[in-house]
Amino acid sequence: MAENGTIENGQPEKASPALPHPITHLEVKYTKIFINNEWHPSESGRKFATYNPATGAKICDVEEADKADVDKAVEAARAAGQRGSTWRKMDVSSRGQLLNKLADLIDRDRVLLASMETMDTGKPFLQSFFVDLDGCIKTLRYYAGWADKIHGKTMPVDDNFVCFTKHEPIGVCGAIIPWNFPLLMFMWKIAPALCCGNTVVIKPAEQTPLTALHTAALIKEAGFPPGVVNILPGFGPTAGAAISNHMDIDKVAFTGSTDVGKLIKEAAARSNLKRVTLELGGKNPCIVYGDADLQLAVQEAQHGAFFNQGQCCTAASRVFVEEQVYEEFIKRSVENAKKLVAGDPLDARTSHGPQIDQKQFDKIMELIESGKREGAKLECGGCAIGDRGLFIQPTIFSGVKDHMRIAKEEIFGPVQCIFKFKSQEEVVKRANSTEYGLAAAVFTRSMDRALSVSSALQSGTVWVNCYNALHAQAPFGGYKMSGNGRELGEYALAEYSEVKAVTIKLTEKLY
Repeated sequence: MAENGTIENGQPEKASPALPHPITHLEVKYTKIFINNEWHPSESGRKFATYNPATGAKICDVEEADKADVDKAVEAARAAGQRGSTWRKMDVSSRGQLLNKLADLIDRDRVLLASMETMDTGKPFLQSFFVDLDGCIKTLRYYAGWADKIHGKTMPVDDNFVCFTKHEPIGVCGAIIPWNFPLLMFMWKIAPALCCGNTVVIKPAEQTPLTALHTAALIKEAGFPPGVVNILPGFGPTAGAAISNHMDIDKVAFTGSTDVGKLIKEAAARSNLKRVTLELGGKNPCIVYGDADLQLAVQEAQHGAFFNQGQCCTAASRVFVEEQVYEEFIKRSVENAKKLVAGDPLDARTSHGPQIDQKQFDKIMELIESGKREGAKLECGGCAIGDRGLFIQPTIFSGVKDHMRIAKEEIFGPVQCIFKFKSQEEVVKRANSTEYGLAAAVFTRSMDRALSVSSALQSGTVWVNCYNALHAQAPFGGYKMSGNGRELGEYALAEYSEVKAVTIKLTEKLY
């Protein structure tokens, strides 16, 4: 276990008394729509099932929100954010206190939430507990600290005027979150939005609604006023489309695929030109130079490729290795991949879980087959594991060429593609030859090379001698078709604030 509480290289330690124990028989208490701090059935009366991807077993039925429920939630959020409301009259420091209180409650229920996240997503329990939940708590505490520090500036004009700016809430913010990090993405959305004084209508992914709904109860327990946060489990074409098209939603934030991001941006423009933040796909280059610490590079690149079963927008899906260490890198990568332990995600020894659903499983397997057909060399993996659940072996291809589908398409599964390169100019050009620009990594002992290459890469995040090193303080977002805007850090505050300039003419002249 690393000092910061993360799981190194996707390999949790073996079970010991020091490690937390998951709740194996979990009662799901909250399955309804959350509006105005109350639980509601859907207006349509429809429900949908959520399943455990590790076993295929049904967990429970959840109320299915659609447009009518979104309308109710927006009305509640609009009322909660009006001038004179409890939320708007609240001292800004109190917003921070509420965010800290929510962090306390999540920490209190950490084992329960991690167990529920694992049951609903299939990710290993220790990842849920140490990585996802830790990230949730840190994000809330970071933005709690910002709540009373969001302020404008005075502008020098001339002695006849006083000019200053104010940062005000945008209003009602819609949020549509993905299934790969359900609770963490929930916090990435609500923490900066609430810190800035907005109200929120949020749709969790239909595959993974349970932790968001449990957190709704904690939001109420923390003391957030009714209507400030509203949670609507449902489907993209219905509830998600209603949020994107709603005339009384002032901003929408989305994490997910680039194709859906285009639809959301189009809907936002077609409706009321609502502001949009998009965190979308990636086909991320990871460049390993011959002078790098090779074992570190192998471990980190593989962590980038296989973490969360490869279901990450930041996945290290294109690993470029300098020719003099190429063969050794492949050899060590295969050895490392075979150490990953697939199995019951609630078992602390498990470091590799199932894919989220059959659709995703089939897509990954089809892309693996395309890699074989197009001439990439399958070094290991490439097959399903067992006959139950949605497990895919960690898969490594070498000899990958830039024109292959596995080199161009976002796989979103446990597939590592390894390429060979000769020169720095060549590898930078190839790394940038993609419609995406979310993340990248450079492994080298030369700081001069690290700085020059990181400057040349067209990417919102560049990691040097590490991978997936995300922090609440650092902005995250993409170039090109990887999205618009930034999440996390101080930069996210601008995504949830309107800037107003106030100019006052002075009538009394001193001269």
